[in-house]
Amino acid sequence: MHNLKDLRSNFDDFKKKIATRNIKIDLDEILLLDEKNRKLIQEKELLEKEKKDISKSNDKSLFKKSKELSLNIEKLSKDQGIVKKKLDNILSLIPNLPLDDVPIGIDEGSNKEVEKKGNIKNFDFKPRSHDELGEKLKMMDFDLASKTTGSRFVFVKDKLALLERALVNFMIDVHTTNNGYEEISPPLFASESTMFGTGQLPKFENDQFEIKLEDKNDRKFLIPTAEVILTNMVREKILNHKELPMRLVAATPCFRKEAGSYGKDTKGMIRQHQFYKVELVSIVKNNECINELERMTNCATMILDKLELPYRKVILCSGDMGFSAEKTYDIEVWIPSENKYREISSCSSCGSFQARRMKSRYKNENNETLFTGTLNGSGLAIGRTLIAILENYQTNNGDIVVPEILKPYMNNLQKISAN
Repeated sequence: MHNLKDLRSNFDDFKKKIATRNIKIDLDEILLLDEKNRKLIQEKELLEKEKKDISKSNDKSLFKKSKELSLNIEKLSKDQGIVKKKLDNILSLIPNLPLDDVPIGIDEGSNKEVEKKGNIKNFDFKPRSHDELGEKLKMMDFDLASKTTGSRFVFVKDKLALLERALVNFMIDVHTTNNGYEEISPPLFASESTMFGTGQLPKFENDQFEIKLEDKNDRKFLIPTAEVILTNMVREKILNHKELPMRLVAATPCFRKEAGSYGKDTKGMIRQHQFYKVELVSIVKNNECINELERMTNCATMILDKLELPYRKVILCSGDMGFSAEKTYDIEVWIPSENKYREISSCSSCGSFQARRMKSRYKNENNETLFTGTLNGSGLAIGRTLIAILENYQTNNGDIVVPEILKPYMNNLQKISAN
């Protein structure tokens, strides 16, 4: 959420930066509504002062005048409320502004590679896709999931289910023991106000799974990522600067409609309605966001380094970033069957954008009250890590070699083979 005062004072710069976010929004209407809102507030305050003066005078002859003022104040309050609601609705649809070092562009074609790491394996056979491997092992069943639930779901079985669980435990251990994150087991439901706080609502309502309850005013949603629920742990709070940074990690199922992805990645596990993810969230002083983004991204790539998977780091352009982000790094892992890198993590700094929506603040060393800074990142997406291991560690006969770092989590299993 943007500060109207800042928007007014830096309107031309704001307009220029918003134009890079690849959205169409009438910013001039915001200024008109803002001016109208402030004018109605001033008119109401003048009438309230006049009414107060009449009350102090105890002049009974002005009783009728006082009553008229009350009616006018009530009407102005109602009109101002309508204008303010319209203004807030428009403001809630405006994304965060990109930082100056973010590349300008419309889509992923303008993203810039920052780093490439790891050795891409040269197979002496044509590498199979993860879904081929999973079905050959009889440990992935997409058809059964389609019958029981629908498209974009899967049953993961036997040793692949063990691998999936091993990845969760391994990642949580690394982030809590090596990287200083506090493990949280959060609710998987989020309220409407919680979803608003991190920016999923109102703009992306069609992407969410809403739970139908008897009370239609009590709206609940399945979390699209643990970012939503973890970040909102500090909503409507004023923290002490000594409590910062807060670093939180959670492994949860995530639920997304993928409404804008019709026809994309219809085969396999790349794009599912339900998937596991280990999520990293940081709450920091708002002047420490950029350093924390670098730290968080390194925590995510550490997992790939330990798994010995080849990857690259990319900085997203202004038009490809998420709604709440001011700067984002995508980490993309090598997928042999596609002969390209695919996103496995996205780490973003949101500055104070989400904090303003959540009313999350802290007292600094000078006892000033400031908005917190928030960051989030995948550390990592479990399904896509599973995919990367299957494809990069496959053998000619379709077996999967277990990465060395995961063997203690898998009863020292060396290889996954068909039963």
